[in-house]
Amino acid sequence: MGKSELFSHFADRFEMKRTQAREFFDELNTLAEKELKRSGEFVLPGVVKLVVQKRKARMGRNPATGEAIKIPAKTVVKARIAKPLKDSVLPKK
Repeated sequence: MGKSELFSHFADRFEMKRTQAREFFDELNTLAEKELKRSGEFVLPGVVKLVVQKRKARMGRNPATGEAIKIPAKTVVKARIAKPLKDSVLPKK
């Protein structure tokens, strides 16, 4: 499902214009950015938790040549899927 399909779905479901649905998602994105910068995490209850994680510098290998290379430290955002959603989608063992 693409962005326009997502906006159309929410517009139809909640009887609003597509532009209002787009504004809602834009505001959600802005809020997530602010919270990640402020506290390092953002939770969309029942769906996902976004967490800022700092990775240390490390040594790696160039797969083409096998040469050792230094991978610099960096900051990344990781998404952790909520357990109820994961359990409903993934098959039980």
